[in-house]
Amino acid sequence: MDKTIVLAFGGNAIVKSWEKGSRDEQWNNIKKTCQTVAELLKQGHRIVITHGNGPQAGNILIKNEMAKDILPAMPLDVIVSNTQGAIGYAIAQTMGNYFASIGLDIPVVAIVTQVVVHPDDPAFEMPTKFIGPFFSREEAQAIMQQKGHIMREDSGRGWRRVVPSPEPIEIIEKQTIKKLLDEGVLVVAVGGGGIPVVRSEAGLAGVEAVIDKDMAGQCLADDIGADMLIVLTEVDRVCINFGKPDQKELPHMTVAEAKRYQEAGQFPPGSMGPKVEAAIRFALSGAGRQSAIVSLENAHKVFTGERGTIITQ
Repeated sequence: MDKTIVLAFGGNAIVKSWEKGSRDEQWNNIKKTCQTVAELLKQGHRIVITHGNGPQAGNILIKNEMAKDILPAMPLDVIVSNTQGAIGYAIAQTMGNYFASIGLDIPVVAIVTQVVVHPDDPAFEMPTKFIGPFFSREEAQAIMQQKGHIMREDSGRGWRRVVPSPEPIEIIEKQTIKKLLDEGVLVVAVGGGGIPVVRSEAGLAGVEAVIDKDMAGQCLADDIGADMLIVLTEVDRVCINFGKPDQKELPHMTVAEAKRYQEAGQFPPGSMGPKVEAAIRFALSGAGRQSAIVSLENAHKVFTGERGTIITQ
């Protein structure tokens, strides 16, 4: 049966950890995603793509700091909108060109997307979302002293800035996304977790935060009535005891099993944790809904059971 699928791209799909994030690097990495997406489209599925923006947003923050005496620095909501436009443009053009080259007549459209958060979300008082480049411990301490940023160690890979990451409540452009899907369009939306906004008597207003892209992907999938959320990462399957001699791959988890593994600390908050939590939430959001966690290269093999971890009620 054909499904409406939300594909949540990890940052590794656009900028590798060892890259600087140049235009050519990002375009070349996106080109590598085209075949996987095309395979899903050929299977008859309708697709919405959402993506991360950590490296790109971090680069803009660095530019803010370097140019602060010449140009006014932009807040995080504007930075997210900038990255949505730039990455959305890259995905739409690259995939559009690829689809045309293989005779696949499917238009690609990127939408600048706002996501509602609650103004009293406790995340505003407890920043946890990693953003920007990695630094050594010594560099991070100097940045905290000089600029007042909050820096923490990220999964043993180095130190990064952390910012508030409130819970997504609603996708403002959800009706537009649904209409485009109904017209056979591949939609790129909610990039970087979406532009964080709050409601007020005057209307919508942006806030200083970055929403977790996996949580926003789950909210998007729920809002548009998707059948499946596929969270893309660097591994083919979720594992318990990851990196240990008794590491075990999990081709399937029920929500109850996933929660038990969560409670046992199997899914670290800086890596697999948000992906599993998003998968659980979506699987619980409606009858028959299921989530999958899989590598980008093998996303189309989820439906055959060859790759990926499926999460169901």
